[in-house]
Amino acid sequence: MQLRFFLLLLIVIPALEIGTFIWLGNLIGPWWVAGLIIATGLFGFYFVRQQGAETFRKAQLQMQQGYAPTEELMDSIALFFGAILLILPGFILDVVGLILVLPWTRNLIKHQLKRLMTRMMGKGTIIYRRW
Repeated sequence: MQLRFFLLLLIVIPALEIGTFIWLGNLIGPWWVAGLIIATGLFGFYFVRQQGAETFRKAQLQMQQGYAPTEELMDSIALFFGAILLILPGFILDVVGLILVLPWTRNLIKHQLKRLMTRMMGKGTIIYRRW
């Protein structure tokens, strides 16, 4: 079931991105579309670099105080996937990448991810074991 969904996404997302490129190319021109693709990639690289450094500093501070940096690890994961999506060409992927990179929207995603992980741990899908 999950593999079929993943394969479907591999077909549908590129098709939607190509359609978006063609639509925007007709609307604003192909050179503007190419410029926007490059600009979102550069913006993503710069913003993720800035947010990543801040998250790293917060994680160091948490560890120095003797706490586990769980929030910072969730931020790092979201920033990593957001950066990948922002660097890949495509406007739909850029929107999803921005949702993962911007701090106020990232917090909503983290909350949903925590609920999902808690539910999966309750069902036995995720096994947590101390060694």
